[in-house]
Amino acid sequence: MQLSIVIPLLNEAQSIPELQEWIDKVLEKEELSYEVIYIDDGSTDGSWDILSSLSRKRTNIKALRFLSNYGKSQALHAGFKAAQGAVVITMDADLQDSPEEIPALYRMVAQENYDLVSGWKKVRYDSVLAKNIPSKLFNWAARKTSGVQLNDFNCGLKAYRKEVIKNIDVHGEMHRYIPVLAANAGYTKITQKVVQHQARKYGETKFGYDRFIKGFLDLVTIAFISRFGKRPMHLFGTMGFLMFTLGFFIAIYVGGSKLYKMAADLPYNLVTTNPWIYIGLTAMILGSLFFIAGFLGELIIRTGPSQDRYTIADKTPSNS
Repeated sequence: MQLSIVIPLLNEAQSIPELQEWIDKVLEKEELSYEVIYIDDGSTDGSWDILSSLSRKRTNIKALRFLSNYGKSQALHAGFKAAQGAVVITMDADLQDSPEEIPALYRMVAQENYDLVSGWKKVRYDSVLAKNIPSKLFNWAARKTSGVQLNDFNCGLKAYRKEVIKNIDVHGEMHRYIPVLAANAGYTKITQKVVQHQARKYGETKFGYDRFIKGFLDLVTIAFISRFGKRPMHLFGTMGFLMFTLGFFIAIYVGGSKLYKMAADLPYNLVTTNPWIYIGLTAMILGSLFFIAGFLGELIIRTGPSQDRYTIADKTPSNS
C-alpha cells in the first residue's frame, strides 16, 4: 500500500459522498495503491450509514466508529493504527481541505524524503476576529515554545512517512502538535506547503473558542513533557536544591545575626518575630517537597508499564 488517507469526522453526512468522489477523481490520475480510512467520532446525523455503504462497495475504503465523541486526537490515533500506506495523509471531512493537494504532498514525502509535510492555509476563509487573529497568535506561541518553524500547526492537511505516525502517541488534544511530537521523537525533516483553503460548504464548525485555551494548555504540557518527561528529577531536583539552599542560608543568616548581637551585647529580637525565618523555613519545606516530587516521578517512570524511550532509525540484517 503506497498511500493511506486518514479522515476523522463528526456529523459530516452531507460532505462525505462529495469528498470521496473528489478524492477518487484526483487519485485516478495517479498510479498509486491507496486506501481511505474514515473515523466517525460519534456522529449522530447518519454519517455512519453513508460510510458503511461506501465500505461495502469498495475494498479500499475502511471506516471506524467510536461509541461516543472522544475527540480528534483519539480519532487520528485510531486511524494511524489502522493505516498501512507508506505515506499517510490526514485531512478534514468538511471539504475545507482540498484533495487536489494530495499528489504533491505524497511526492514530497515519497520522493523528497521529508518525514512530515504540514499544510499552511496562507489564505483563509474564516472570520478574522474569531479565528484568523487568534490562530496567528497561537501559531506564534507554538513556534517560540517548540522551536518547530511552522506557520499553521492546526491545519488538518498533513503528510507523514509511515514510520512517523507509528512511533508517536497522539492523545488528549495533542493533534495540534503532531509536528512537535514528531520532532521530539527525532524526525527532523519537517517542512510546510502552502495549501488551498476552501470555504465551508455544509454545516458549522465543531470547534469553539475553548480550543484556543485547550491549545495553550496542551502547549505548556508538551513543552514540559518534551524536556523533562523522561527525567523529572532534573527539573524538580534543581528547583528543590535552589529553594532549599536559599531557605537554608536565610535561616543561617537570621540565626547568626541573633548570635552575633547576643555576643556583642547589642539589642536583639526573638527569632520567631523575624518574618525572614518563616520565609526561609517555607523555602526549605518547598525545596524538600520538590525533591520528593522528583523522586516520585523517577519511581513512576521506572515502575510503570514498560515502554521504549527511544526510536530505532535503522538496523543491520540479522546474522543468525
